[in-house]
Amino acid sequence: MSDGYKKPQRYVPGPNDPALPPQLSEFKDKSTDEVLEELNRMPFFMTKLDDTDGDGGSNMELEALKALAYEGEPHEIAENFKNQGNDLYKVKRFRDAREIYTKGIEMKCDVAKINESLYANRAACQLELKNFRSCISDCKTALTYNPKNIKCYFRMGKAFTAINKFESARESIEFGQKIDNDNKSFENLLNIIKNKEEEIRKYEEKKLKAQQDRENKKIMLQDALTLRNVKSIKTNSPANMMEEAKVRLEDPMDFESQMIYPALVMYPTTDEFDVIAEVGELSTVQDLLDLVMNRPTDWFEMPGHENFSPNKLIAFMETQAGGLIKVGKKLTFHDILKKQSPSVPLFDDAIKIYFVPKSESDTWISKWNKVDAIKRRSGN
Repeated sequence: MSDGYKKPQRYVPGPNDPALPPQLSEFKDKSTDEVLEELNRMPFFMTKLDDTDGDGGSNMELEALKALAYEGEPHEIAENFKNQGNDLYKVKRFRDAREIYTKGIEMKCDVAKINESLYANRAACQLELKNFRSCISDCKTALTYNPKNIKCYFRMGKAFTAINKFESARESIEFGQKIDNDNKSFENLLNIIKNKEEEIRKYEEKKLKAQQDRENKKIMLQDALTLRNVKSIKTNSPANMMEEAKVRLEDPMDFESQMIYPALVMYPTTDEFDVIAEVGELSTVQDLLDLVMNRPTDWFEMPGHENFSPNKLIAFMETQAGGLIKVGKKLTFHDILKKQSPSVPLFDDAIKIYFVPKSESDTWISKWNKVDAIKRRSGN
């Protein structure tokens, strides 16, 4: 330390002096945020870019800094941007670094090494930001300036690996290894590719097996329906609540196991219905009737429900020809659906059954019309 050095003295106001030093007195009535905003307009303290000086004019210091950034020959400006970008990259500000490298590239300087660095470094940012195709593009451009840039081959390999272009990734690594055969990074990347390929292979095998299982189950189900002589009519207006319910085998791979059907239970005299997700083919009509009539007492007290009880309701099902048949309560759905005559089909792959009070059944049947029934299936 030189003999002429004097330690700065702390400011002590005199009797008539301001409480703060003259340089800071203008900040005494301002909040912390206001003080920081004022300091930000001073180039030495600037942490963000502001467009004005606070009085509606231009920020002269900022304009001066902007001009300074572009002062010099193109290669000098590009070099400056490269160095700024490197500083940002080191602190993981990859988006900002990418923008600065881009400014350097836009200078179109004629120094190959600078251009190589700008593209190679921007590629590194793109890789960190997961812009893999942009990374590959920048690497390729950097390699036109220097075909021996090891980092570019490695970054291309990583980018190609990320988008599952393993053949291209290996080609990038092979080029890099011709330059540096002992580079451990390339070996590690090859192992990553190998593991990733194995994961994809296993995933594809699992996916293919699942698809084959679905196809086999579909074939098994169709064979089971054919064996039982079960037919199904598709209508143009299936009940919305039936969309999730599916006909299936209890054991999907055994066509002799019990068939499970969804059921649409209609109460035409009150214009109501129920959807039952699963009814076994060995269930009887009485089983289904007991299930849907298991309701709170007050439901039976509602208008129109006076005769709704297992003993007072009669079951009907619609035939393929559009007619109606009365079905015995002791019959299983397996026995009903397998009959060839009269043929009782499924509708939209579901059992469709009508429960009508015995006291109103004659009136309801008299209004049934085969032609209208068939028209309803097509939505007409």
